[in-house]
Amino acid sequence: MASDLRRHGPTGSAVRAAELIVSSARLAELHECSALLRRTRMRAEEIVDEARTLLAEAELQGDPVRILALGAQLDEARQAYSKVLTGYVAICRRINAERQAIMQAQMQDERPAGLSGVA
Repeated sequence: MASDLRRHGPTGSAVRAAELIVSSARLAELHECSALLRRTRMRAEEIVDEARTLLAEAELQGDPVRILALGAQLDEARQAYSKVLTGYVAICRRINAERQAIMQAQMQDERPAGLSGVA
């Protein structure tokens, strides 16, 4: 007979507690990744701004070779920034999903047995 790990009782509570610990650890790791990506995103913004400034200076000086090279560098910087931003948004969404899952699990644990939740 297969065991039901989500059954009510002491074993089920221990399993839910372990799942909560794992989820909390995963959430902490996601926060660390988020912090790293936030710093990377801020630096990528600075690089795009610097590239934009250099391109504007080259345009004022009328240097076509520099304008071409700096324009390509600005495009490259924008593409890199876009990738970092996409990763940052994905991590933030994952953090929100993980938080929501933890809160739902906690609410289920706190719900009195035998009540449907409908008043």
